[in-house]
Amino acid sequence: MTTLTRADWEQRAQQLKIDGRAFINGEYTDAVSGETFDCLSPVDGRFLAKVASCDLADANRAVENAREVFESGVWSRLAPAKRKATLIRFAGLLRQHVEELALLETLDMGKPIGDSSSIDVPGAANAIHWTAEAIDKVYDEVAPTPHDQLGLVTREPVGVVAAIVPWNFPLLMASWKLGPALATGNSIVLKPSEKSPLTAIRIAQLAIEAGLPKGVLNVLPGHGHTVGKALALHMDVDTLVFTGSTKIAKQLMIYAGESNMKRVWLEAGGKSPNIVFADAPDLQAAAEAAASAIAFNQGEVCTAGSRLLVERSIKDKFLPMVVEALKAWKPGNPLDPATTVGALVDTQQMNTVLSYIDAGHQDGAKLLAGGKRILEETGGTYVEPTIFDGVTNAMKIAQEEIFGPVLSVITFDSAEEAVAIANDTPYGLAAGIWTADISKAHKTARAVRAGSVWVNQYDGGDMTAPFGGFKQSGNGRDKSLHALEKYTELKATWIKL
Repeated sequence: MTTLTRADWEQRAQQLKIDGRAFINGEYTDAVSGETFDCLSPVDGRFLAKVASCDLADANRAVENAREVFESGVWSRLAPAKRKATLIRFAGLLRQHVEELALLETLDMGKPIGDSSSIDVPGAANAIHWTAEAIDKVYDEVAPTPHDQLGLVTREPVGVVAAIVPWNFPLLMASWKLGPALATGNSIVLKPSEKSPLTAIRIAQLAIEAGLPKGVLNVLPGHGHTVGKALALHMDVDTLVFTGSTKIAKQLMIYAGESNMKRVWLEAGGKSPNIVFADAPDLQAAAEAAASAIAFNQGEVCTAGSRLLVERSIKDKFLPMVVEALKAWKPGNPLDPATTVGALVDTQQMNTVLSYIDAGHQDGAKLLAGGKRILEETGGTYVEPTIFDGVTNAMKIAQEEIFGPVLSVITFDSAEEAVAIANDTPYGLAAGIWTADISKAHKTARAVRAGSVWVNQYDGGDMTAPFGGFKQSGNGRDKSLHALEKYTELKATWIKL
């Protein structure tokens, strides 16, 4: 854990050298068109860098290089133990550069430096290290065959993977894709969000330093409608993996169908219920978790506990506890290690969040806390964590993913009603359940349609737990050994002896 002060971070920010170019075949390079866009910090609006605005020409070049190095076998046919060793070195370099990468992350998308340095960068390094350690311990199969037959069931790398990752956890979400994709022997073209491209660009060089062959990892910054679309439609991309909004996820599925039927794995939106029963074992812990579930990372979290379902008999006691707990989550300068809530990623996202707060007022919900833009004089994009009571599940703020610190409180009277409300959403990413009754916990967890269910906590699990959603929250899984399935093809080889 770093002991740097805000003044230390500010000084390092002034000295930071930022490269905004694309990374193709082991080298930094301008976009073929020469086009760039300005990368501005949501912390205070400061200019950070000119970033290459890649498009179809860059996608073609990167995919061609990725295919060539894949077919050469220099990485794809390397022994798993040797791939493991390279990736462990890569993870080690991420840890060595934790302060630089954390600073890039915070300046780029506004999250608190304390989170960048203690959660995002270490988590990214751990994701790559964990998957690397696993890859030479995963066995193929021998089918049960007659004595004169031999049936082999093997997994092979899919080939060229295009990974389109979001702006809320830029490095961590990229690493959830990079770890298993690289460990299984694929070549990758990584497309970071135009809102937060800086760490992806930086780690490409670290991968080369770790010994990854040139062309195995390429990074193309740029916009979704240009380079993102080009990758999704590319006839030589074998698999497309994505984390982001459900709207974009649906479009990517269309592009895959219009092109080469590339495999598409999607982690999309969420509107996760956090259900607090009257018999919750620790209401104070539940209140603090409810606050962090909506305020952590400025609410820019796909699993944010944005719907707080509270049993009616404890509502009057419990809600004031949540309001009090939320006071610990106050927006401040992200370069201050004491800050718990940073800036929203940009002005567009801030205005989107504020428009949802307006919608809550218009639909008749009761504002309990927050609800305003603050620290406007800094030039940054800060919104107070916000709680609405009196919300019905039909309201806009209860149905649509806000991706900001806005909590909707909904009351229920029975476990059956709680489950019905929880499942009354297009999404199915995560859910929290608070109860001291073990049978109720199990029955409710089974009944809720979500990929992750946390009992008497919120946002539990580690790299051993698969992550992904039901319904319109997507398909496939990140993390755990199940992630390897997305980056491999299953082959049956049947031999007559």
